[in-house]
Amino acid sequence: MFDPQCPTRQLLDRIGTKWTSMAVKVLAEAAPHEVRFAELRRRMPGVSQKMLSTTLRGMIRDGLAARRVEPTVPPRVHYRLTELGSSLEIPLAALRAWAEEHMAQIDNANAISDSQGPPA
Repeated sequence: MFDPQCPTRQLLDRIGTKWTSMAVKVLAEAAPHEVRFAELRRRMPGVSQKMLSTTLRGMIRDGLAARRVEPTVPPRVHYRLTELGSSLEIPLAALRAWAEEHMAQIDNANAISDSQGPPA
């Protein structure tokens, strides 16, 4: 995992951002239907238009999402998970479940550490 070429490290670099995991969740919930850009943004509070565009471009480049443009004025852009992207659903759900179960313990450990000051 310390080797820059390690597949786990490379994968975490790609999907480890909060926006990528949120986009996967939103697109997975909509499956098999596509989701328009504006709807994705509405369902991902706090994401900027630029960050969502960057996230989706990365997901498309990695083969996790697909983009379809309707030739209307203005163009309508739709996104969906690919089969590869859909295969991330279960591992990300497991990670979310772990976080929900243990986040209070992590927050508590942080509070204790912060109250003791920096380590010597």
